[in-house]
Amino acid sequence: MIAIDVHLDADAAAKMAGDVREGLCSYPKELAPKYFYDDRGSELFEQITELPEYYPTRAEREILTERSAEIHAAAGCPSTLVELGSGSASKTRHLLSAMRACDRLDTYCPVDISEEITHRTATELVAEYPELNVRGLVCDYEQHLERIPEKGPRMIAFLGGTIGNLYPRQRHAFLERIRALLGPGDCLLLGTDLIKDEGRLEAAYNDAAGVTAEFNKNVLAVLNNQLGADFDSDAFEHVARYDEEAERMDIRLRSLVDQDVRLDGLDLEIHFAEEEEMRTEISTKFTRERIAAAYDGAGLELRGWFTDAAGDYALSLAGPA
Repeated sequence: MIAIDVHLDADAAAKMAGDVREGLCSYPKELAPKYFYDDRGSELFEQITELPEYYPTRAEREILTERSAEIHAAAGCPSTLVELGSGSASKTRHLLSAMRACDRLDTYCPVDISEEITHRTATELVAEYPELNVRGLVCDYEQHLERIPEKGPRMIAFLGGTIGNLYPRQRHAFLERIRALLGPGDCLLLGTDLIKDEGRLEAAYNDAAGVTAEFNKNVLAVLNNQLGADFDSDAFEHVARYDEEAERMDIRLRSLVDQDVRLDGLDLEIHFAEEEEMRTEISTKFTRERIAAAYDGAGLELRGWFTDAAGDYALSLAGPA
């Protein structure tokens, strides 16, 4: 059975306009990373995941391929899998197979902003798992997290290291919201990139082929298309460096010239000085201790820890404390 509920706000364009205005008028200037992802941005990110320098996707896939049965058992064998930012659900198929292997496969809830991708994924999964019920949610999970199905026991999966894109206060608020949703037998499965050699971290976000640089600049094309801006992508360069104090990658666009940018959709003109940088993403790196502390602060407790063979990446299980 397939059921897809759509909860996209009618004022999504207004929300984007407000976010961009606030970010461009702040210091330093900043854009939310979710605005990378138009069709071209999604295509470029898929290319990034295949780059030799970019290890997180391969490491997470390794864990799910080899340890999904162990993860599912450690989670108490839930029968419902909720995935935030599900996309094509390529990696979570391993979890669904583990659920089926112990006769616990009931419901999968993909949560994604793209209605087209959610419908396609649901159709593919029902063909692969005929006994599966798919309850899709097309929404911005940042706004509509509380709409996920209550039927459980549930595993809520938040993969891809996306938690690292949140600032500490945002991360804490997100984990508190998750804690409020968890009932008896429910758990969170969280993907996090781990602290490692600075050179490897910076290479992962500054690949030799320049795909990440093109992906970063694509946010300017999104603003041009959606907000009537006149950004010249050639007037900016990609910058990615590791902030050792904050333990995170800091990704920015640096203006190569002194320039003014007009955004007709906002009736706004913004000045960029030569060498001025605009942050487009952060990607925090973690240790087991840091994750455990984050859980503890949100009323959760660490219940399982799973890494790839190289120890580059971790999936952790958490439940109510």
